[in-house]
Amino acid sequence: MMTQLAPGVTRVATTKRDNAFLVAGDDGLTLVDVGWESAAGALLAAVAELGHKPGDVKRVVLTHAHPDHVQGAATLRRLTGAQLLIHRADQPWLAAGRVPAAGRSGAFGRLIDRLPKLHWTPTDADATLDDGELVENSGGLRVLHTPGHTPGHVVLLHEPTHTVLLGDAAFNRGRPALGPAALAADPALRAGSLARIPEDVRAVGFAHGAPLAGREAETFHAFLSRQRAVVARNRGPLSPQV
Repeated sequence: MMTQLAPGVTRVATTKRDNAFLVAGDDGLTLVDVGWESAAGALLAAVAELGHKPGDVKRVVLTHAHPDHVQGAATLRRLTGAQLLIHRADQPWLAAGRVPAAGRSGAFGRLIDRLPKLHWTPTDADATLDDGELVENSGGLRVLHTPGHTPGHVVLLHEPTHTVLLGDAAFNRGRPALGPAALAADPALRAGSLARIPEDVRAVGFAHGAPLAGREAETFHAFLSRQRAVVARNRGPLSPQV
């Protein structure tokens, strides 16, 4: 299933719980996340439904190196010829083919990462991403480094439509929320990173959960405000300078 989130931005449901996004750019399409190995068929069907060929997918931007976002990366690159892009801090994980033990803050997260079905084909990125970078020919995708879920997690801001593609910075389980702390590398840093996301976005694409647009996006604005308040409260008052 696919739906238009904003002009030039299409959500593709790769499973009942997982989403990827296709963004129209200057030279073709940019795919944001690839999902599991099994997602290739749904992604290429969406490309065809948009009137494109597999080779029109020019780049794949990975929001972070977790299996439900990158497991199909090697396959998609082979089928499309697209370049793989990821933040430099997550490139070692992509190349290793799995999340390292230090990549989860909780015992449950470290336990499940031992399962072979949560590994992927070790893959090198064609290029790495930096904070604030405008992805070339992507139609206006700006990289916002939002570490915490992983060291190199990024959110993508589609500047022409004020749309954010969140990766796992937040989930939508009926309302916006943070994901399980045990699955994050640094939960406190993850919460603080939400301050990087603009408060005036018009549409929100979640990797997990239904998107929000128009008036519905106001629930995301409220979520950001609550999270900023929690972070400020946890930091406490600044110590007086002597």
